[in-house]
Amino acid sequence: MPPLTHYCLQYLHTHNTTTQSHTLSTLRNLATPITYPTHSFPSPRQLLEHRIASLIQQCPNMRALRQIHAHFLKFPSPSSSFALSKLIAFAALSDRGDIGYARRLFDEMPRPNVFSWNCMIRGCSLVPNPSKEPILLYKKMVARGFANPNSFTVAFVLKACSVVSALSEGRQIHCRAFRHGLDSSPFVQTGLVNFYAKCEEIALARSVFDETPERNLVAWSAMISGYSRIGLVIEALGLFREMQEVGIDPDEVTMVSVISACARAGALDLGRWVHAFIDRKRITVDLELSTALIDMYAKCGAIEKARKVFDEMEVRDAQAWSSMIVGLAIHGLVEDALELFSKMLESKVKPNHVTFIGVLLACAHSGLVDDGRRFWSTMQEFGVEPSMEVYGCMVDLLCRSGLLDEAYSFVTTMPILPNSIIWRTLLVGCRNNNNLDKAELVANKLLEIEPLNAENYVLLSNLYASSSQWEKVSFMRKKMKGHGVKIVPGSSSIEINGFLHKFVVGDDSHPEIREIRKVLRDIAELARKAGHKPWTSAVLHDVGEEEKEEALVEHSERLAIAFGLLKIKAPNVIRVVKNLRFCADCHEVTKIISKAYEREIIVRDRIRFHHFVKGTCSCKDFW
Repeated sequence: MPPLTHYCLQYLHTHNTTTQSHTLSTLRNLATPITYPTHSFPSPRQLLEHRIASLIQQCPNMRALRQIHAHFLKFPSPSSSFALSKLIAFAALSDRGDIGYARRLFDEMPRPNVFSWNCMIRGCSLVPNPSKEPILLYKKMVARGFANPNSFTVAFVLKACSVVSALSEGRQIHCRAFRHGLDSSPFVQTGLVNFYAKCEEIALARSVFDETPERNLVAWSAMISGYSRIGLVIEALGLFREMQEVGIDPDEVTMVSVISACARAGALDLGRWVHAFIDRKRITVDLELSTALIDMYAKCGAIEKARKVFDEMEVRDAQAWSSMIVGLAIHGLVEDALELFSKMLESKVKPNHVTFIGVLLACAHSGLVDDGRRFWSTMQEFGVEPSMEVYGCMVDLLCRSGLLDEAYSFVTTMPILPNSIIWRTLLVGCRNNNNLDKAELVANKLLEIEPLNAENYVLLSNLYASSSQWEKVSFMRKKMKGHGVKIVPGSSSIEINGFLHKFVVGDDSHPEIREIRKVLRDIAELARKAGHKPWTSAVLHDVGEEEKEEALVEHSERLAIAFGLLKIKAPNVIRVVKNLRFCADCHEVTKIISKAYEREIIVRDRIRFHHFVKGTCSCKDFW
């Protein structure tokens, strides 16, 4: 007797419960006749299958399902394959099911039908820790040849590929679907768009999308999400507008992608408009959408609005709490972030690794080393396994506090292999603490892992330049050239009347560059009168001081701020988003601008937010 069969029969004899009585009663009713129209006379098998489907559909939990299974094993019938497939469907796909039980049922089927294969492929892709199991099941299905994959099979396995970013396997499945004529199915086409978008193959996603004759809500949402994920915000929002023009009403899933696009760009005006659109269209604001709004407002510099959305939520899960804590932390509102963490614990919501990212970020941005160590211990008490990002936050905290040796020891004794971000954080710490010996040691390790990342070379070159070691700076440039490494230019963007304007250092392509440069000259004169001396050590070129000063004047953040002074009238806030870390010299000059022009300026760099008001910055020069 197969082990699962033996287990079910044993289970039936040992669990004499109310649920069992209810199940037995229902099973006895299998023989009750059903009245059908006179022109339709189903066979006895069809009658039995109808009863089986009805019984499983009413199943309240796995205990009842096991009892049903046991009865079918006691009274085998020609419908056993049909019954097993229905049992598998419940166990694999129901939120009351058990994927392990479904696997054992499936393994005992000698010739699973396509429905059973599809249930298993889909069910295995819904587990909390996704793996390549659904893809392996698909390959086994094809190899055995007992059941041919249909359009649902392809759609389900493509979804599984998108979850684990299995690009190679997904492309093979696409080819097979094309050969067998399944690629014309709307389910498959939508699955392909979603798969390529999730794998950030946006050109392929768009190609499939453009060839789809009947574009549905899911395909539009997948494309918008794909654009948003790789930072093509204008394309994402353009597609959203196109979606409205053709009369497809978005749902909360679509709006999460649109809101995320606004968050990436720091496009507050667009984000506000989208929020108003959600209210106007009465789109359900569920937990995920509320959390996306919190994230958007926080990343667009409107932390008060983010807090308002959070406070108005009737139900908050760990993700919502964590997003708000992270938002407060990156704005430098350390006390608020830590107080909210305490309230989260009081509300009996278990923190996750994102929560601790926020808490440790808050500590890092204020040099609270003792608090950071305490929260590290608290995390272990909650049984939260530290992610690579959490390790990175701890390293960052130690480096910012000048504890470079401790940070280095922490990295070299980590139980998991440190990634490039961890080593780069350590390298930044070496640069900030002017520790060249340790920096070279860390840089060598980093360049082993990422020999083609320009940022690694720039960080070390920066350290050499700050100590006027121009020969080593030249060597690093030659090494970069030899590897074909190109520097990612610093860029800053500012939103004016719903449109994003992007600037790079020394940019003269903007149609209003003459007016912008006039403002820059005024700013330079104000800075000089305020006693500011340009921090020319930030310029990584062996040129004269005057040329270095000219280079600093046209850094991307300064161009964007100058344009904001031209176009945004007081008392409206000037908001700038920068792709790299804020230049130290520009940071000092922006403090002078905020005081001289009496303007509030908010700059989001890759690390955090800087709020400039009346000559001071919220970071307190600690970033």
